[in-house]
Amino acid sequence: MKKILVTGGCGYIGAHTIVDLIENGFDVISADNNSRSNENVLDAIEKITGKMVKNYKVDLCIYDDTVAIFQENPDIVGIIHFAAYKSVGESVKKPLLYFENNLNSLINILKCADEFAVPNFVFSSSCTVYGNPDVIPVTEETPMKAAESAYGATKQMGEKIVNEAVNCNGSHAILLRYFNPVGAHPSALMGELPLGKPENLVPAITQTAVGKLPMMKVWGNDYPTKDGSCVRDYIHVCDIAHAHTLALHYLLDDRNKTNCDIFNLGTGDGLTVLEIIRAFEKASGVKLNYEIGPRRPGDVVAIYANNDKAKSLLGWKPKYNLQDMMASAWNWELKLKEDEKLFKASNANLN
Repeated sequence: MKKILVTGGCGYIGAHTIVDLIENGFDVISADNNSRSNENVLDAIEKITGKMVKNYKVDLCIYDDTVAIFQENPDIVGIIHFAAYKSVGESVKKPLLYFENNLNSLINILKCADEFAVPNFVFSSSCTVYGNPDVIPVTEETPMKAAESAYGATKQMGEKIVNEAVNCNGSHAILLRYFNPVGAHPSALMGELPLGKPENLVPAITQTAVGKLPMMKVWGNDYPTKDGSCVRDYIHVCDIAHAHTLALHYLLDDRNKTNCDIFNLGTGDGLTVLEIIRAFEKASGVKLNYEIGPRRPGDVVAIYANNDKAKSLLGWKPKYNLQDMMASAWNWELKLKEDEKLFKASNANLN
């Protein structure tokens, strides 16, 4: 089996991608310092796949600790690099933290890939690289506008760094620009688990619906959109995960025409925040308690994908619809609530 290193493997998209890789015959190791993730997700991966994945609890900003992973695993043939801070709002408030963490970790991983001759690299990019586009849907050829946040800027810079690195050393990379990953694994054994108050829409919805949060806010209803709320392209996390497996096969099979290629990953449907709320209410049968708040710094008005290139070249096609996305997210939230009840009951019995 070909060995793949997944950085940020205990994170939301990273963990789902590890499952997809294992189910498609890859041997996987993870690197995640768990500063913003939970190592318990490795147990969920084992329950789903029957494989226990080794995680190196390493800060990738420290080169010596990073290179030790490669010294111990000289047979790595591909890297999928997720590890990064990802909160748009936080990045607006703490830009230097984002530049330091996201770029230094990427540079260290690329230096190791070069030193150990790892030929295949998949970079976790984002639709934030497009900024506020003049025309939607966006294609891979859509010009980048100024990033609306430091997070978006690190993805723009990250793409440039990856492109320069692979063109210099002759290795190959794919930049996957995904839109808004939502939902959870169909088993309800893993899903999005934000630390602290959620900033992403769907966990804010499910935590409000289940009673963890008293109310959620819709950030702005005065945008030039159909109902005044922001428009995004929501894509199931398992569809995103499978695209990484297909991207690796694309590189391993030498189907790439350039050293560095780019693919959009979205459904191609632009949906407003209020439309997502209504879809969740329909899927769950729960009426959501929300209020309208002011616009949030760093948010773009509207963006959704043209995904023709990923369909044509990677053979990728979204499998899950909006109903699936909302239902799986809700089932995950209900599972977390049940686990919490069982934990409390167990502790009560011990006492």
